[in-house]
Amino acid sequence: MLPPPKAHGLLDGKVTLVTAAAGAGIGYATARRCAEEGATIVLSDRHERRLAAAADSLTELTGVRPLAVPCDVTSEPQVLALFDAVAEAHGRLDVVVNNAGLGGTAELAGMTDEQWHAVLDVTLNGTMRCTRAALRQMYGQGSGVIVNNASVVGWRAQRGQAHYAAAKAGVMALTRCVALEAAEHGVRVNAVAPSLAVHPFLAKVTGEELLTELAAREAFGRSAEPWEVANVIVFLASDYSSYMTGEVVSVSSQHP
Repeated sequence: MLPPPKAHGLLDGKVTLVTAAAGAGIGYATARRCAEEGATIVLSDRHERRLAAAADSLTELTGVRPLAVPCDVTSEPQVLALFDAVAEAHGRLDVVVNNAGLGGTAELAGMTDEQWHAVLDVTLNGTMRCTRAALRQMYGQGSGVIVNNASVVGWRAQRGQAHYAAAKAGVMALTRCVALEAAEHGVRVNAVAPSLAVHPFLAKVTGEELLTELAAREAFGRSAEPWEVANVIVFLASDYSSYMTGEVVSVSSQHP
């Protein structure tokens, strides 16, 4: 497998907020890749201990401690406090990566309202809340980029994933609609749709048989590394994608 690519300064000086950035998944990988590309990073996550550990890791990498703000994206007051903290610390906000999401497996006939609402509130409503807060700041600047984390499950069917698939399909639709509204303000909004990006936490909560089955569907016969998804997010956040908006980019071979 190829190592992560060398940095090219694609995000030099850009204040970049990544939600759900603690842990070992796509969020932290994205924060790290953005930092390697020169971004000024702001980390957010609802797990304060893991958030502090992620900030420590980025400090070791860059020599600069990132702003780290605990935030539960299901809480509008916490979302507003997060964006206020970024404005106070940095005076601007160039990139937002909406990575927060919640999964789970339950077939609809046995699913409770609580299970449905929990997934939708983090994955779709949380993305909406953070996008809305970002737009209000970016419109005043006349610039900015938002990258949402969707999923190929928003396109294809998978048993036990009705709530998650509905949420991710909603993220895709949200992305396309908001992109049209934001264009006149100089703000771009795109999304990535990863398939399978395995990290230690996912491996812990997902059966090996299912992971093997999902990996077999991939063109390369393996899952993606989190940094491989992060690379596409970096591209969408950078000026190299300056004419792209309202797009959902599949990071796999599974676009329908």
